[in-house]
Amino acid sequence: MISFLFLLIVASILGSIGAALAGRRGDGCLISVAIGFIGALLGRGMSNLFDVRDPLTITIRDTALPLMWTIAGSALFVAVITFLTRGKDPSRR
Repeated sequence: MISFLFLLIVASILGSIGAALAGRRGDGCLISVAIGFIGALLGRGMSNLFDVRDPLTITIRDTALPLMWTIAGSALFVAVITFLTRGKDPSRR
């Protein structure tokens, strides 16, 4: 249970960093967690695609969380979402 909570906290922090790099601020904690988890999935995919390992990886029990690739995946995800929705909500520019 503690490891799951720690993963949520780390995903939230990394999702917030990735979102800030993509220029999006002020999202809530649950949005940051979702961005962090989606970023981790995208980051692992990019890491496997480019065959590059992450030098900074946190391992909690059986779950490895690549820090740099999670931030990169989060920033990419937020950038794509912002690009697709930028004309629909003028308050989010």
